[in-house]
Amino acid sequence: MEEHGAAHERPQGTRLDPSPAQTSVDPRALILCYHRIAEVLTDPHSLCVTPQCFAEQLGLLRQHTQPMQLSQLVRALRHGNLPRRAVVITFDDGYADTLYQAKPLLEHYDLPANAFVTAGCLNMKREMWWDELEHLFLQPGTLPERLSVTINGNVHAWDLREAAYYSEDDFLRHASWTMESRDSPHFRQRLFRILHQLVLPLPEVERRQILNQLWKWSEAHPAARPAHRPLSPDELVRLAEGTLIEVGAHSVTHPVLPKLPLDQQREEIRGSKTAIEKIVGHPVTTFAYPFGARSPETVALVQDAGYECACISFDDVVFRSTDRFQLPRTCVGNWDGDTFQHQLGLRV
Repeated sequence: MEEHGAAHERPQGTRLDPSPAQTSVDPRALILCYHRIAEVLTDPHSLCVTPQCFAEQLGLLRQHTQPMQLSQLVRALRHGNLPRRAVVITFDDGYADTLYQAKPLLEHYDLPANAFVTAGCLNMKREMWWDELEHLFLQPGTLPERLSVTINGNVHAWDLREAAYYSEDDFLRHASWTMESRDSPHFRQRLFRILHQLVLPLPEVERRQILNQLWKWSEAHPAARPAHRPLSPDELVRLAEGTLIEVGAHSVTHPVLPKLPLDQQREEIRGSKTAIEKIVGHPVTTFAYPFGARSPETVALVQDAGYECACISFDDVVFRSTDRFQLPRTCVGNWDGDTFQHQLGLRV
């Protein structure tokens, strides 16, 4: 299972351009995975690409690739006419900055994209659960010295001691820390990592119960920060306006689908399709597995729900023979143009 912030190792041969010795291989396409176009001080899951870096990346894609939407890619795979250097730009989760930061830049460079939206977050006045954990533990301030929380019937307790106070200096010193780091330089990062791992596999109802416990313990309230909030239904309509961005589904509550019973998986998969279709007023035919997690049964449920294709998080290129319900994607980092060009193997 791929998680937010997980390191993505590029298997050999995943560059968009084959080497000169591979020029006879089948055409290959690359699906790029973004989450946020934003500039924030803390990004523990490495979800953000700044607008400046994103603009540099789009400029290179415009100049050196053939961008298309996922539905176009699937048709090309079916008909065996995949163009050289085909690239699909995708966004996961459904953050508001997809509308306010990403779409204007996509319009400027006239590049199409796909946006996979977590349907249940559209009416939510709170942040994504992983952002709430960051808000609670990685922002400066004072927390109670003793934490006790019940998860899956087990009581977990910690004594924060001096870590109860997280100063502005502590915050700035550790702001660049991410989950990809081997170490946790402060007890706050260690606690954040542990709680993330405990909460990750749970169904949404249990997740929110635990977050509610944590907010009550912290004596604060879970108000969504403007820079971290998800799209509203009206904003999703605006995102889908025109033909530039193709909206897809990303489940209802962003669970680790294989951890759920099959009937709950079915509701997450079908329910997200139905909810988003009702808002945007047209069929939703693409899906992305939350965290990239799926089982053979999950894949079958996606097919049965009427989707045309689905994306995972494994870093690889797409060939004609690739399973269209397990299309690999390359997660893009906050890379400047030169780094982006090197990572994707763009020859100029």
